[in-house]
Amino acid sequence: MSRSLAIGLNAVIVAFSDDEPKVLAVRHTSGGSGGLSTDPVAARGDGDVPEADLYLDALPFGPLDPEHDRTLELALRGWIREQAGIEVGYVEQLYTFGDRNRDPRERHGGPRVISIGYLTLVHEDSVAARKGVGWRDWYAYLPWEDWRSGRPRILGHIESALGAWADDADPGLRTKRRERIDIAFGFHDTPWDGYRVLDRYELLYEAGLVAEAVRDLGGGRGRESAGREGKPSGRPMRFDHRRILATAISRLRGKIKYRPVVFELLPDMFTLLQLQRVVEALAGQRLHKQNFRRLVDRGGLVEGTGKTAGTGGRPAELFRFRREVLRERPQPGVGLPGLPAG
Repeated sequence: MSRSLAIGLNAVIVAFSDDEPKVLAVRHTSGGSGGLSTDPVAARGDGDVPEADLYLDALPFGPLDPEHDRTLELALRGWIREQAGIEVGYVEQLYTFGDRNRDPRERHGGPRVISIGYLTLVHEDSVAARKGVGWRDWYAYLPWEDWRSGRPRILGHIESALGAWADDADPGLRTKRRERIDIAFGFHDTPWDGYRVLDRYELLYEAGLVAEAVRDLGGGRGRESAGREGKPSGRPMRFDHRRILATAISRLRGKIKYRPVVFELLPDMFTLLQLQRVVEALAGQRLHKQNFRRLVDRGGLVEGTGKTAGTGGRPAELFRFRREVLRERPQPGVGLPGLPAG
């Protein structure tokens, strides 16, 4: 059993382009520079990690050097600079992840890895192209979260598979499982809550319905994952990085209501339609155009620049974030209507 600890740092780096929310992913590369060349464990020991896992997408990450890193945030910025080649601006701490065996090398005598997750928002064009580093649509990892084109089709499979998982339980546990499922996913006339991103991923993991759970249970052995591997459940990630991503999405969806974080993803000047598309992408839902504009106007978040942009039709007025709002009230968020019912 491992008796030592290693401290890791993970970054969820978010951008927006082509009407999609993007997250920066890195991959292990054999030889050469760039890519996933670091690890939260001082000694690499990749031989203890299943080979297929080495080439899964991962969030930028690296170890904390307690002797040389003056602060956690400076260390994180250093790893982002090394792996992605960018200097990030907005950074906030998300959560500390420390489940046993979250790094598979712990089972082989490696240290227990405690990772501190961070969220940062950038412009996509700030990342230079390099081997093993690229932007991914975050809904590729969590496809059930995107309601912009209506109820995701994958929810039909999820409802069936989770129902079977609930039925596998003893009668006393069965009712509790069904209640958790309905609340998390909005089944059986329960409203869909867009902020329960992590709850939904955790339920799918517990039920053995994501590849990471099958992997962590040793290739699908055990009652909880029996017969469930191979089902469509989104793109897997290395270690528990999809759990970290789910935490970040939940945080961002919550912050839309009371912090002007969406403007970190926009250029200095933007149209109101661009602003609406960013909010929709993060929230995973379509918004009524006039209702959204009333929210923005009432909040005093933007001001006109007197300039216009060609959009293929009538020129659209360009706006900018009105920074004075930060002094005027403590929670200057865009606001967000309720997410659709399931």
